[in-house]
Amino acid sequence: MHGRKTAGVALVGCGFVADFYVRTLAAYPQLELLGVTDRDSARASSLAAHHGLNAYPTLADLLHDDRVAIVVNLTNPRSHFEVSRAALEAGKHVYSEKPLAMTFGEARELVTLARRAERLLGSAPCSVLGETAQTLWRALRQRLIGDVRLVYAEMDDGMVHRMPHSLWVSESGARWPSRDEFETGCTLEHAGYYVTWLTAFFGPVGRVTAFASRRVPDKLGDDPSLATETPDFSVACLEFQSGVVARLTCSIVAPHDHSLRIIGDEGLLSTKDCWYYGSPVRLQRTLRIRRRTILNPFSRSVPLARRSRRFLTRASAQMDFARGIAEMASALDENRPCRLSAEYGLHNTEVVLAIQGSPRLGTPYLVETTFAPMAPMPWAL
Repeated sequence: MHGRKTAGVALVGCGFVADFYVRTLAAYPQLELLGVTDRDSARASSLAAHHGLNAYPTLADLLHDDRVAIVVNLTNPRSHFEVSRAALEAGKHVYSEKPLAMTFGEARELVTLARRAERLLGSAPCSVLGETAQTLWRALRQRLIGDVRLVYAEMDDGMVHRMPHSLWVSESGARWPSRDEFETGCTLEHAGYYVTWLTAFFGPVGRVTAFASRRVPDKLGDDPSLATETPDFSVACLEFQSGVVARLTCSIVAPHDHSLRIIGDEGLLSTKDCWYYGSPVRLQRTLRIRRRTILNPFSRSVPLARRSRRFLTRASAQMDFARGIAEMASALDENRPCRLSAEYGLHNTEVVLAIQGSPRLGTPYLVETTFAPMAPMPWAL
């Protein structure tokens, strides 16, 4: 956009996902990627050499660079809190990969620190800013299906532990972090893709009733060092303060299914995959036939709010990893609230942690946090 200021960006963490961020950052000329760093200097050098980037010797060197406005935290999830805290204390704005932190207390501390330092703090995933999510949200505002009563959301990825994940390598040579993924758990890693959509659409969650379980104890075979009880399956009922109820299932056991169905009095809105920013949105209206009310077996397409870009990455789906960073930079440039606010990220983190930490069904968790309503993207009004 003409007249927009350029924001200096630096990446901390040069693992598997970093290539996807570098590739999608290139679509935003208002974001200047100043460099990368990693506690493993060889990994930082590999990413930097592959993409022609600067490699900072240490995190301290990166934080001392006054040109860096936004630090993007792509480290191991257990390092998110420490790295984000250091960046905020250095006066940087922070965009973190999910989860914001591994505990609610740490996440809340980061939000408090960001507020005191008057710095922005945002968290992935940013797919709520994507074309499919924004199209669904617009259809809900237009009341295409009337009052929403129920939502079914699925985040199942198949038996990942039985896939050849040791062969999954990013374009710069970083291996897929199987140990981190299994120890962090699919709920913390993936439930947020739909939790963030639903909280944007329907507002804060008031109560979570969930069950989580570890179905496969030996995901790395005979390796005894993976000693974790982290669930690989969870199911949750989310009761929103607005009255909507959603059921969210997440696993790395059940067959791949990333579908979303939103059920209203007048019909059904659906999409097949939240990992594809251009996933088609379908509408089925209700029909009354004699004494029965059914869904029309013929659905129609709801035109996307705008055409979705295709990103040339080796990711398993078409996702714009850099869109959340671009939103943060735009908020700074336009002196407005960021759509991915710290409070929004904290609320979603609390909800996801509540799901993963529920070993038995039937004990509701009352959500403490809330957030100001998010504004739709201008092109989706």
